Formats: sequence, C-alpha cells, structure tokens
Amino acid sequence: KMAAYALPEGFSDFDMFAFGSALLVGGLVGFFLNAVSILAYISVKQMRTPSNFLVFNLAVADIILNTTGLIAAYASLSYRHWPWGQDGCSNHAFIGMTAVLASISFLATIAWDRYHQYVTNQKLFWSTAWTFSIIIWGLAIFWAAIPLTGWGVYDFEPMRTCCTLDYTKGDKDYMTYMGALTVFYLIFPAYVMKSNYDAIYAYFKKIHKHRWNTSIPLRVLLFCWGPYEVMCIYACFDNAKLVSPKLRMLLPVLAKMNPIFNALLYSFGNEFYRGGVWQFLTGQKFTEPVVVKLKGR
Repeated sequence: KMAAYALPEGFSDFDMFAFGSALLVGGLVGFFLNAVSILAYISVKQMRTPSNFLVFNLAVADIILNTTGLIAAYASLSYRHWPWGQDGCSNHAFIGMTAVLASISFLATIAWDRYHQYVTNQKLFWSTAWTFSIIIWGLAIFWAAIPLTGWGVYDFEPMRTCCTLDYTKGDKDYMTYMGALTVFYLIFPAYVMKSNYDAIYAYFKKIHKHRWNTSIPLRVLLFCWGPYEVMCIYACFDNAKLVSPKLRMLLPVLAKMNPIFNALLYSFGNEFYRGGVWQFLTGQKFTEPVVVKLKGR
C-alpha cells in the first residue's frame, strides 16, 4: 500500500514521520486535557455554573479539533497519504473548521463573561449561556459549511494527509470568504478579548490584586493562529505555493496545538474551574474562590 503513493512534493519519509508524530503527540495531549475538563464538568456538580458551561463548550470544540488532528496523524504515520477520498477530505476539513470557529468564539465569550465576573459582579444566567452557545455552534457550522457549497474550497494540506481551506487558489471566492472569516473570527474576537482583559487588568490594578495575567489569553490565541492566518491572508495577494511546503505545513500544526494551551489556561488555570478538575482527579472537595470587590461597588 505504501509503494503505490509517491510522497508529496517537498516532503521526505522522515518529514512525514516528524509531522505525523507532532500531530499525534499534540492531538493526544490536547485530547487528554480536554477530556479531563469535559468529564470534570459533567461529574462534579458544583462546577455546573453558566460561566463554566462556556469553558466546557470550549473544551468540546477543542477536543473535536484534537480528533481531526489525530486522524491526520494516523493518515501520516500509517499510510503516508489520505486514504478516505475527496469526500472524506471535505468532511474532515468541515468538522475541523467548525471546531476552530466555535473555539475562537468561545474564547471571546469567556473574556466578556470574565469581565462581568470580576469587574461588574454580574452573574451569567443559564439562559444567556445557552443562547450564546447555540448561536456560536450554529454560526460555526454555517461558516464552515460555506466552502462545501463552493464559496471557498476545502482541499488537502501540503502533506496530503489532512484537509483544510484551500488557500492556493487565491481567487475572488477565496478572497471574499477569507476576508469574512478574518473579520468575524479573528479581528472581532481579538478586539473583544483585548478590550475585556484590559478592563479586568485596570480593575486588578485598582484593587491592588492581580489574580492572574490578563495578557496571556489573547497572546496565546495570536501565537497559535496568527502565523497561519497571516499565510491565509498572504494567499489573497500572492501565490501561496511560493512559500515552502514544510513551512506551510508547520503553521497548521502549530495552530492545532491551541487546544492544549486552551485547556491549561481555561480549565486547569481558571480559578473557578480548576478546583472541580482537581476534585474529579483526586476526589478532594473544592471550595469556590471568592472575588474581592471594591468598597462602595
């Protein structure tokens, strides 16, 4: 089965193994961390708050992305090619895209919620949390389904063992779709995160108590997705195939590491969530942290 398929252009057998292994390790670590987040939420009753429901949804989106990464790793390591045909490729890309768009949307929603948790002391209602979640998943599915109809196209990544939005076309369809995605799923969420975390930082400064580093969430998002996004935007103006295949493969592999950082930041590093994770793992009861308010608020 190996001999019938030539290696993709620009990749040696070792490259296939190296990228496949990176996808495998990243996928397994992310899958494990997000599975713990999901199971902790389901099994520890005190954790089931509307705010934690948003973090739970983030973990669900991220574990789906981890799963698509593991499928790509399996194809890379076992076959050195994609064995499930063009339809399988489109489905794989659609599921991955849905997960990514939902994940980024939940990051922005969590930032907005945290602002209210810490600064305005307004609790999130279940009805709001559910409404947001349904809208986020609905929009993610809608935007991810568009390339299936021909506005933007899903095709193989350079290694030909996983699928994504085909940025090599660079035609008008691609440019308009990419432009819409960049505005709605990078610029807008980044703006929401920056403005809310800046406001939380100002509040922490005011009460002289920095409970956590407010600059990290946005930095992590831009670190993981920024380089890939830059390449996708570059492809609107120039031939993306001029960029080396290995670099073009490295960027989505880096982006697929985002679920690991998200789990560490939003589940294991979140004071309202990590106690429940700890209780799930060890059986030790956790006490809800108290948010200190300014006098007169």
